[in-house]
Amino acid sequence: MEVIAVSVDSAFSHKIWNEIELSKMVEGGIPYPMLSDQNGNIGRAYGVYSEEQGVNFRGRFLIDPKGIVQAMEVLTPPVGRNPAELIRQIKAYQHNQKTGEVMPSGWTEGAPTIKPSKNLAGNVWKVWKP
Repeated sequence: MEVIAVSVDSAFSHKIWNEIELSKMVEGGIPYPMLSDQNGNIGRAYGVYSEEQGVNFRGRFLIDPKGIVQAMEVLTPPVGRNPAELIRQIKAYQHNQKTGEVMPSGWTEGAPTIKPSKNLAGNVWKVWKP
């Protein structure tokens, strides 16, 4: 798994933000790279760049090893993201890639999964009790 943060801020702004703010919240600062997208090209490619405001909206994208976007979430600035939900989703996608099993809503690591089969059509309620 690799995490990369991207914003329209300069590399210098990222450095200062990490040293002045983030290092006080996370010991040693954030443990992943922050990329500068000053012209908005990455944000445009993912549909989160605002031409009017010149910023990227807060987007989160889970991209599998084949380069396929498996999940995404875009939030406007007033609402923060939930790192625990991101980690839950990563674990669920990794489990699916290893086993082929699928995870119902709210699944957490170690909880029951569903083994897909044509016999499940119309019968999921028999094997999954949320």
